[in-house]
Amino acid sequence: MKNYISILVITLFFSCQNTAQTNKKQQALMTLEPVEVPLKDGKAKAYFASGCFWCAEAIYQSVIGVDEVISGYSGGHTNNPTYQSSNTGRTGHAESIEVIYDPEVVSFSDLVEVYFSSQDPTQVNGQGPDRGSQYRSIIFYQNDEQKQIAETQKAKWATKLNAVIAAEIMPFQKFWEAEDYHQDFEERNPNNAYIQNVSRKRLEQFKRSCPYLVKKEAKDIINKDN
Repeated sequence: MKNYISILVITLFFSCQNTAQTNKKQQALMTLEPVEVPLKDGKAKAYFASGCFWCAEAIYQSVIGVDEVISGYSGGHTNNPTYQSSNTGRTGHAESIEVIYDPEVVSFSDLVEVYFSSQDPTQVNGQGPDRGSQYRSIIFYQNDEQKQIAETQKAKWATKLNAVIAAEIMPFQKFWEAEDYHQDFEERNPNNAYIQNVSRKRLEQFKRSCPYLVKKEAKDIINKDN
């Protein structure tokens, strides 16, 4: 993704020989009871994986009712994942985000709508140029209600696109925060080539698809750019 040559080599190698999703420890995660994160100061947390976390972070930062988005790793069977270890495809983790939001302003269902509207939901093990199980799509649910919402939306999009939807629906267990240099990456590096050529396109896709969920300041940026 970011260190193009070295990461491309690693990604191509392990995407061909990746065993993360067939590992017995990984498969066992699907049968666990989800961990529900309690509200704090009236704010809830939701967790998603949809390709590069730089892209996903910038998208959800632009959603009404969202206070903060943190990049990290989730969905794997190992402890203390890092960018380097997750990129091998062996840990089972995917680049993920933690979305801290006000459920009185935006619902979990809205966040799932943003999720499907800001990616290619049919792409398996990746988004755009980012390939490998570490870039796969996952909706993490914390209770039966969220699971039902995710399953209903997935079925809706399958019908809408007349295609198989790649997103996993997985019980949430733990979120591991990514290294500091990944946080707020798009905001701090607006001229980065990856941000300009990949991330921005996904952000604009979301803004076109869900204008009613876009923060006013994000809309102002659109108008300025246009």
